[in-house]
Amino acid sequence: MIKTKLALAITTASLSAHSLAVDLGEFNGTNFSVGGYLKAETVFDQPDVGENSVEGSVRQSRFNLSTSSMVEDHKIRGFIEGDFWDNNTSSDSSYAWRLRHAYINIDHVTVGQTWNGQFFANAPFDTETLNFWGLGIGTIAGNGAPIRPDLVIHYVKDSWRFTAQDPLYSNADTPDAVLAYTHRTSSDHAFNLALTGREVDTTPSITSDDESKYGAAISLASKLKFGDTTVSISGFTGKGAAIYSGWGYNGARGLDAQMEVDNNGSLITTTGFSAGIGHKISDKLRANLRYGQVSTDKSSLSDDTLKQTAINMVYAYLPNVDLGIEVRDQNAGNRPPTSQGTSVRPAGKQLELMAMYKF
Repeated sequence: MIKTKLALAITTASLSAHSLAVDLGEFNGTNFSVGGYLKAETVFDQPDVGENSVEGSVRQSRFNLSTSSMVEDHKIRGFIEGDFWDNNTSSDSSYAWRLRHAYINIDHVTVGQTWNGQFFANAPFDTETLNFWGLGIGTIAGNGAPIRPDLVIHYVKDSWRFTAQDPLYSNADTPDAVLAYTHRTSSDHAFNLALTGREVDTTPSITSDDESKYGAAISLASKLKFGDTTVSISGFTGKGAAIYSGWGYNGARGLDAQMEVDNNGSLITTTGFSAGIGHKISDKLRANLRYGQVSTDKSSLSDDTLKQTAINMVYAYLPNVDLGIEVRDQNAGNRPPTSQGTSVRPAGKQLELMAMYKF
């Protein structure tokens, strides 16, 4: 009999809009299940400069297949997931399938394409948002582009997590790395400390020089639970973290050196923090408020602090069906782009309405 249950304790699924899974049964000693969600959204854009716009889409919808088996006393899991976000043209609604996750997990080790170490150091401790681009501004994992590296290796033992991932700098001699520790209390409070390191290109791409420096950053994140209310607070500072944090102020993204170094080739220090509160109003209704900001110590801008605020309400219309509304505001353009596929999300406000069916 096909039945619905929580998805095999796979962390990726639990962080992917609280996905459920349908158990397909056991075949040759391996358990199979499918899951995902269908999401319809409408986003109203009101930029500070330019014309208002509105666009609806279901391209966030996703589908995954997971497996679980025991082989010679080793627990083996496999997970593959894709969505339909691989076409940014507004004139064509035949969106292409895009790979999100494809990994193997054996006991304490995960290898494949999945969330990076910065994501795991922040996502479980952040306030819920409806924004497709995931973690908001203010965390060390606030950038959607490198959230899932081409290849990542996680080693998790007790409360420790070590990550080595495909470096964003193509000529790097070492992987980008994250070392994190999580502490959870008997009162359901949680705290995370993460150290990150990566090699950074310090030369413009138009030159043939291959010069780099190593940057390190530190991140602290916490989630405190008080009955039906949760409070999330995080902060980070350091070098080499700008491209992972989504700094990209006023669209200055693309080349690594544009984000990470100053005009003299020295690494910049990026600092950010976020704070949010979530409250379960009833068994069916929950509300969240979140604020985040990020800035750098070396900028020619008179106002170099990117600020972002989001407030939302989610109504559980049925056990597997959520209806939501979210208002977002930020003071300057940055990446990632809007749902319209523009290269830079402009400063201004957004209103999102969504309906999601999870299976």
